[in-house]
Amino acid sequence: MKQGLSVLLASFGLMALTNVVVAVESTVPEPFRGFDANSKYTIGYDDLTAVLKTVVVDVGRSTREVAEPPQAKTGTRMKAKVKRLTANEGNRFYYETFQDSEESRQFLRDIQDSLEQVPDIAPLENFSRDEQLAYWLNLYNVTVLNEIIAIYPKRDLKKVLNGKNSILSKKLLTVAGIPLSLDDIQYTILNQNYDNNPLIIYGLYMGVVGGPNIRKSAYTGADVWRALENNAYDFVNSNRGTYSLDERTFRVSSMYDRNRDYFPKFKEDLSAHLVKYMDGYERIELEKATSIKPDIYDWTVTDLGGTHQRIGGSFADSSAALLDSYKGTTPADGGGVMGAAVGYGSATAASKGKPLSRFDQELLAKLHKIDDARMMENQRNASVSIEDVEDTPAPAPEAEPAPESEE
Repeated sequence: MKQGLSVLLASFGLMALTNVVVAVESTVPEPFRGFDANSKYTIGYDDLTAVLKTVVVDVGRSTREVAEPPQAKTGTRMKAKVKRLTANEGNRFYYETFQDSEESRQFLRDIQDSLEQVPDIAPLENFSRDEQLAYWLNLYNVTVLNEIIAIYPKRDLKKVLNGKNSILSKKLLTVAGIPLSLDDIQYTILNQNYDNNPLIIYGLYMGVVGGPNIRKSAYTGADVWRALENNAYDFVNSNRGTYSLDERTFRVSSMYDRNRDYFPKFKEDLSAHLVKYMDGYERIELEKATSIKPDIYDWTVTDLGGTHQRIGGSFADSSAALLDSYKGTTPADGGGVMGAAVGYGSATAASKGKPLSRFDQELLAKLHKIDDARMMENQRNASVSIEDVEDTPAPAPEAEPAPESEE
């Protein structure tokens, strides 16, 4: 009887263990699971960096100064509504230059289309995890930019980012034949592939003052973690990220509340995370606080209007400046993703289906070898990797037939 009971308990234990394994099984789509830890291959983002350098204003580290009350314009009692605690913070994107220029809007849409096609040409499994992370962040951010540009000059983006019509939950992208939403990228692909690392959230631009900064350059595999840490430091040490209310309550951004998955034990995990990047008086106040209140928010679009009109006076104010900035970054043969070296008029046509310039020639050559190997094997759904191609010796040349006798 005891032996039977032991077997039964062991069976239940095995079943429980099996259930745990099933519960943590990856739900990341198959094309986005694999990676090559030793890969030296990179994905290029010169086009996106050229845009960001031209239309992003870096306002610098927060001084935690509260904005002055807005003044009514002459001849009216109307005042701009701003959140004074956060109004002076966060990098700005020059949405205004896209408002009246279809060329500029198409320019950025083409970059998004090109990034979507990357895994069709070079499967992501050929790249390192860091290179893949940079790819997903850049694709996510340029998609957010295009969605906000489409509705600009809408200034309050709360309903755009939250609720049943949120742009984050719509299947806006198709990558490797799989429809994806921005939430799919964050909560499935990035969450599971990067061990629920909270640094990820600082690379996901939301288009609002209360969110992480947009940077003046695209993410790259070589510097993605350093860039995320810089964004974390900027956000945590700003009023839009943290603010000491009193000795007992420490206020934090509502962004942390919306991302509780990254902080299972909310107060303890979030406090430990914030202390890594926080300095000054607020760090002392956080360590003394008995509760954390995630109620700081600012859904204002990060444009140059509103409280930041003074920045625009010395900033490029035409779409021509945006387009010209990219022309200098494209190969003279017109082979770049945007093809702007031959004039913007042909950029759209040149970019369609041609993200090839994002890869170095060595990778493209090996991908061609893989395709050749698949064709030679003539196997349906054959799986051939770069390693397979590299390890397989080249076939010996066929012997030439002996010359026929003249007799």
